[in-house]
Amino acid sequence: MKLTHNTILVTGGTSGIGRALAEALHDRGNRVLVTGRRRASLDEMSARRPGLIGLAVDVDDPGSAPRLAAWLRENAPSLNVVLANAGISRAEDMASGTWTAGDATAVVQTNILGVLRVAEAVLPLLKANGRATFMATSSALAFVPRADFPAYCASKAFLHSWLQSLRHQMRAFDIEVLELSPPYVQTELTGPGQASDPRALPLADYVGQVLTRLEAGDTPNGEVLLERDLPRRWAERDGTYAAVYAAMNPV
Repeated sequence: MKLTHNTILVTGGTSGIGRALAEALHDRGNRVLVTGRRRASLDEMSARRPGLIGLAVDVDDPGSAPRLAAWLRENAPSLNVVLANAGISRAEDMASGTWTAGDATAVVQTNILGVLRVAEAVLPLLKANGRATFMATSSALAFVPRADFPAYCASKAFLHSWLQSLRHQMRAFDIEVLELSPPYVQTELTGPGQASDPRALPLADYVGQVLTRLEAGDTPNGEVLLERDLPRRWAERDGTYAAVYAAMNPV
């Protein structure tokens, strides 16, 4: 993936990894379009970075795909890079007598259906333009889950499988399909405490390592993984799954 002279769409780009990547790519001279639900955050980003365009898009809305597609055809026909990044995380206690499927439904709506809607909106342009990249944010938890975030981890496992199929089908269109699988990073994905948790990788460090890998084409099997996550990625292959799972989910 080249990191300059692109027209780039980043969904869920007003905070966390999405925002950091959008800003870093804008700094490299790309035309960057950012979507999010919060108009105030989009306006603040655009004001701080002239030329960055903020679009109010709620990927949970089934009508978002045709509206986004129409806007892109009219205003960004040269679109060639997409980062489908919008996602939420919810802890769930299914052992509780008060558990319902509500949180899991919300996770599936955003993390799975939201990515599919983005793909629906952008794939026609990417196919027409060629030499394009579609990247979605998965998680290292797709490979070995944390049991207290069941739907979140499962949603990322879905994306891992779905992206493999998309990669296979897009090979005739010269569309690179990448899976961004972050480790535990200092963002507010699970709440404010995560952003300052010393156990989490600083956001700037993570983004810097991701850009280095993308620029070097260091994306084996289309996966953008840090060295620290390889033990989880290959736990089943290496026969260490039970030990890794137990370490992540102590009784």
